[in-house]
Amino acid sequence: MNGEEMDYAGQTLGDPSMKIRDLEEKQRILKDRILLIGQNLIETKEKTSEDILEIKKNIEIINQNMERLISFLETASSEFSKFAKKEDLEILSKQAKMFQPLNLK
Repeated sequence: MNGEEMDYAGQTLGDPSMKIRDLEEKQRILKDRILLIGQNLIETKEKTSEDILEIKKNIEIINQNMERLISFLETASSEFSKFAKKEDLEILSKQAKMFQPLNLK
């Protein structure tokens, strides 16, 4: 065998070990990526949970405000019947002008 044949033979014998090293490197890279994806997934889930909790708090505050507003409107609308009507005030005004006890002539 000459030198070229030995180099070729050495490359073919070393080739399976190179392939194994390449596969191991690819496997390590994939493992690192999967770990990173898992970590990102956990962080995203935690952030989403915090956001959902904040939204629930805001909804609760909105519901309390709506209940107070409804209560106020119900109270105010029940008071409207106690107010004098415009027509009644006009009649009373005309009667007061007709009577005017201080302007006796």
